[in-house]
Amino acid sequence: MDWISNVLHELLLWIESLGYFGILIGLMIEVIPSEIVLGYGGYLVSEDKISYIGAVIFGTLGAVGQNWILYAIGRFGGRPLVEKYGKYIKIKPKHVDLAEKWFNKYGSGIVFTARFVPIMRQVISIPAGMAKMPFLLFTTLTALASLPWSLLFVYLGMKLGDQWETIDEKAGQYVQPAILIALALLIVYVIFKFVRSRGKSV
Repeated sequence: MDWISNVLHELLLWIESLGYFGILIGLMIEVIPSEIVLGYGGYLVSEDKISYIGAVIFGTLGAVGQNWILYAIGRFGGRPLVEKYGKYIKIKPKHVDLAEKWFNKYGSGIVFTARFVPIMRQVISIPAGMAKMPFLLFTTLTALASLPWSLLFVYLGMKLGDQWETIDEKAGQYVQPAILIALALLIVYVIFKFVRSRGKSV
């Protein structure tokens, strides 16, 4: 496992050397989890190497950029591309199947709420692309959902400072309520869609 730690260490040093753009690129390619990239960004804020606002902005842009790539995969490559190359970006066909069912059932609004659900927060972009969801709407909903994620993990990394590597332990008490809120929003959205469809059928 030492080699994994060494690779992670080198990647973090690379992110640090690029500053804001390290956070941006790190999130776009997500070789390491976004929580670690953002947490490390918060640590760099605590060391006065970058600003909190800058880290949050570039963190949000990086998350949006990553989902643009996944959206493009869905829109221009579709399921055949996912089935052939999805394993290389840690996306399984069964996850895409589930995300597609969510998208077809709940519509564009699921792009926002799914961002707070593990695994689904990336995968949902693929069926959005396959359905040719309006790009501006997709980008807006993705940015709105990615912003609080960046705010939280950069803040936690900043507060933890040298102990930023324990961010997973500290984040749980914040992430769980966020998931519950997202689920509540999803329920409200589903009820709204149901009531509206019933109104149109009357």
